Amino acid sequence: MTYNVVIMYIVAAILTAIGVVMLLRLRKPSITERKTYAYRMVGIMLTSGGIVLAMSATAMWRWSVAP
Repeated sequence: MTYNVVIMYIVAAILTAIGVVMLLRLRKPSITERKTYAYRMVGIMLTSGGIVLAMSATAMWRWSVAP
């Protein structure tokens, strides 16, 4: 595994973790309507961005190892 792929996996994990935490914060009943909208939008975007980046890192890793 190359250094670039490792960095991509680390960034993907961080993005996904932050996104999931933001989505889990929506469970609080005391959250305002504005925060609900912002947490939902940003949480979904970060989570999906992390997943897509992890898929790209996997593809780059497989392409670099292919014969």
